[in-house]
Amino acid sequence: MSAVVLYCRAGFEGECAAEIQEKAGELGIYGFCKAQADSGLVTYHCMAEEADHIAKKIAVRSLIFARQLFVRVAECNELEIQDRIGGMLATLKALDEDTLPLCGELQVETADTNEGRALSALCKSISTPLRKALRDAGRLTERDSDRRPVLHVLFRSTHSAMLGYAYTYNHSPYPMGIARVRTPKGAPSRSAAKLAEAFKVMIPASDFDSRVSSGMKAVDLGASPGGWTSVLVYHGMMVDAVDNGAMDDGLMQTGQVKHRREDGFIFRPKRRNVEWLVCDMVEKPVKVAHLMADWFIEEQCRQAIFNLKLPMKKRYPSVQQYLQAIRDRFAEAGMRHYELSAKHLYHDREEITVYLRRT
Repeated sequence: MSAVVLYCRAGFEGECAAEIQEKAGELGIYGFCKAQADSGLVTYHCMAEEADHIAKKIAVRSLIFARQLFVRVAECNELEIQDRIGGMLATLKALDEDTLPLCGELQVETADTNEGRALSALCKSISTPLRKALRDAGRLTERDSDRRPVLHVLFRSTHSAMLGYAYTYNHSPYPMGIARVRTPKGAPSRSAAKLAEAFKVMIPASDFDSRVSSGMKAVDLGASPGGWTSVLVYHGMMVDAVDNGAMDDGLMQTGQVKHRREDGFIFRPKRRNVEWLVCDMVEKPVKVAHLMADWFIEEQCRQAIFNLKLPMKKRYPSVQQYLQAIRDRFAEAGMRHYELSAKHLYHDREEITVYLRRT
């Protein structure tokens, strides 16, 4: 039996497992999950051809709690410390190309846990010699190629690793599925990293310049002290920062920010020229979801990124409820042309980030 391996935030294995089981069931695939608490990993067990079908058909971008997925084809559990590469090559030698296709890239990584991060130096040091050995063995193309699958090596310990592959068109390009971002210099709060990551992960690179550009009008609800506003300013936008709390002096001196001391649930712009609405208010998620839907129904903005806080229990069903609340509002208003996606980002904790766009 084969398996699909998924990466997630430690502590959210249950949500990741529930989601992949639901999505696989929609394809008529009925496997089972194994997940150790706080491991940052989920394995979905099924037949080999079913695992390959999942890797092709379930878009990793569409999954909320999974950061990455690949088809596991082998496990190496007793690697010799002095010859890990030899042990992996011996395992791969027994696999035909139907089981493991010729790959064009290598990704060596570990889980996003304290134990996993302790292996990061090993992953870095072994990558170059392993890449050469795999090419010599005919398992990797002579040069990196995005036309072939990505070969994954996931170290679980110094002497054990999972081996597998993912398709480049359905694969996070970031190591461990985590996008590294820089926040604007002098950002007044660490929350800036959440919006910076959302822009990078949730908006396709090919569309980024048309969707996020200088001169756009933006509104930040619950803006104080200005973490998310600083990201909008960094991208050259003109921002209405809506909050009764104080805003960072440095942001106000840019000339790009107007501080609106109003209730974020009541505020509406005087003109309908807002491209971006962002919101990171600590409020009941259904209330925020309804507010975001109302802005789109009223044609007050074209794109939005917002956070929805998660409960302590039944987090995946709750997420489905929040997103369905938006869809229901749109259906009642006759609004059919929109894009709605959600992601549990690296910088999110007990919350998800949602991207909404009028199409």
